[in-house]
Amino acid sequence: MSILESLSGRMLACFDAKDRAREEAIRLCREAIRNCSSSIRSVHRGEIASAERLNAEAAAGLEKIRLALAGHQDVRYAGFVDGAEQEYAEALCVYSIITCHAVPAPEEVGVEPVNYLAGLGDATGELRRHILDLIREGRAAEGEFFLEVMEEIYHLLMLFDYPDAIARGLRRKSDLSRSMLERTRGDLTSALELARMQEQLSRFQEPGSIKRPLKYGETEYEV
Repeated sequence: MSILESLSGRMLACFDAKDRAREEAIRLCREAIRNCSSSIRSVHRGEIASAERLNAEAAAGLEKIRLALAGHQDVRYAGFVDGAEQEYAEALCVYSIITCHAVPAPEEVGVEPVNYLAGLGDATGELRRHILDLIREGRAAEGEFFLEVMEEIYHLLMLFDYPDAIARGLRRKSDLSRSMLERTRGDLTSALELARMQEQLSRFQEPGSIKRPLKYGETEYEV
């Protein structure tokens, strides 16, 4: 056997292992992304136990991906794993903000910092959806907290003004967050103003709230 034949055999074995790891990681990424999407849907439906289970399954899937690609860092940073981590960060942020009124720390999420920030930015769209749901349910006042969180997320993303090679699309996430924030602020403000007007009208229409003018010599008389 020539030197080149021996070398090609070893290199082919290396590339085969890398290809198998990549295929397995892609499969696990798809599964994790599906779990994250289902988790967010469960949160909006109020199915908290289901969301917790799906988040746990997504976290387990990400851990399997890390193990599968431990010896293939070139494949790990090819891009598709980042997408799964961003989806997981978004799902965990949406769950924590809506159910616990708290933003999870990067250490709690356990993904790359840039993927954490990207997921946090994507969460603003889901917070907008939650606020609109609250408005439809006649609970617009509860939406003010979530609007404040959206504003804080936007200001946080604005701090990371780095080249795209480092920030990897955070500028676009920031622009989208600003758009979501402005539209949601307008919707919530209108809903709150309408709620105030309805409250004032209901008080005005209560029995005893309408009075006729007093005639000379009369004391106060309620109609």
